[in-house]
Amino acid sequence: MRAIGIILAGGNSYRMKELSRKRAVCAMPIAGSYRSIDFALSNMTNSHIQKVAVFTQYNARSLNEHLNSSKWWDFGRKQGGLYVFTPAVTAESNFWYRGTADAIAQNLSFLKSSHEPYVVIASGDGVYKLDYNKVLEYHIEKKADITVVCKDMGEGTNVERFGAIKMNEESRIEDFEEKPVVAKSGTISCGIYVVRRRMLIEMIEKCAEEDRYDFVKDILIRYKNMKKIYGYKIKEYWRNIASVEDYFNTNMDFLKAETRDYFFRQYPDIYSKVDDLPPAKYNPGSQVKNSLISSGCIINGTVEDSVIFKTAYVGNNCYIKNSIILNDVYIGDNTHIENCIVESRDTIRANSYYTGTDGIKIVVERNDRYVI
Repeated sequence: MRAIGIILAGGNSYRMKELSRKRAVCAMPIAGSYRSIDFALSNMTNSHIQKVAVFTQYNARSLNEHLNSSKWWDFGRKQGGLYVFTPAVTAESNFWYRGTADAIAQNLSFLKSSHEPYVVIASGDGVYKLDYNKVLEYHIEKKADITVVCKDMGEGTNVERFGAIKMNEESRIEDFEEKPVVAKSGTISCGIYVVRRRMLIEMIEKCAEEDRYDFVKDILIRYKNMKKIYGYKIKEYWRNIASVEDYFNTNMDFLKAETRDYFFRQYPDIYSKVDDLPPAKYNPGSQVKNSLISSGCIINGTVEDSVIFKTAYVGNNCYIKNSIILNDVYIGDNTHIENCIVESRDTIRANSYYTGTDGIKIVVERNDRYVI
C-alpha cells in the first residue's frame, strides 16, 4: 500500500476512572484475549501497510510490553516494520506530548524519512475492522486533501463526546464540532484520517510554529474551509472505548454470536500477542451460560453473561453475572459479583458481595498475593 500508518496511543481518559490508573486506554483488554490496540494494528497489516508508528505516552509500560515483538501483527520486516515512539528530551523539546498534533510534530522525522505518498492516522482505542485501501481509493477519487472516516450513530446515542460532523451531498465536510454541548448532527468522526504525507508535514510544522497542539481543533476544524476535507462513512461495527460504559458494552457485544462471527471467523483476522496458557478448566459443579472464558481460567462456580479474561480463578459457590473479570483475578468462595468490572490482579476475599446498582461498579481490591 502507498501509505504509512500512525496509531495515536498516548492519551488518557478520565471517563475510564480507575481502569486507566495502571494502563493506557489502548492497552485495555477486549473480548477475553485481545487489547484495544490490536484492532488498529490488525487493520494496518491487513491493509498491507508495512510501516507503522505507535505514539505512546500515558502509563505506557503495559502497552509497551504488549508491543515488544512485532511478529504477532506481521511487522517483523527488513524494510518498514513497527516503530514505538515515546516522548523524549531533545535539544529542540523537553515536553511530553501536549496533544495529537504535537505528538506528530515531535516525531516529524519519521514522516520526513518515509517515501510513501500518503499517511493513515488512527486512534488506538477503536474496536472495528476497516480496509484502509478503500478509504485511500476514495480519498484519491475525491481529490481530497484530508479524508475523515465517519459513522452515523443511532438515535439515543450520546454523540456529544465525539467530533460531530456535517457533510453536503458530495460528502464534503462543511462543519466540524469537537465534543459539542448540543450536537447538530448524528454523524461522528471515528478518529481515522487519510492525508497526503507532504501536506501533513506542512500543516504540522505550521501548528508547531504557532504553538498549536491538537490535530482536530488546529487542523481539521481550522482548515475545514481552506482544505478539501471529505467524509468516508462506514456501516460496519465500530466502537470507541473511552468511557467505562462503552468499555463494558463493547465487551458485552462479544457475547453476541454475530459479533464474534464478524471479528473472529470472517476474513480478515484480528491478531494479538499470544500467551502460552492451558485451556480453561471447568471443575465439577461449575455452570457457564453465554460467557467468554479465556485461556488459563479455572471455573468452580456459576458464570452467566460475563467475560472472564486470562488466568482468572472463580471459587466454589460463586455467582458471577453480567460482569467483566480482567486478567489474573482470584475470586474466593461464596462470592457474588453482578454488573461489575473487576480490575486485573485483584484478590476478592471469600463471602464478598459486589453489585452495580446505579451503573457499572469497578471493583479494586488490595492484593495480598503479590509482594510490592
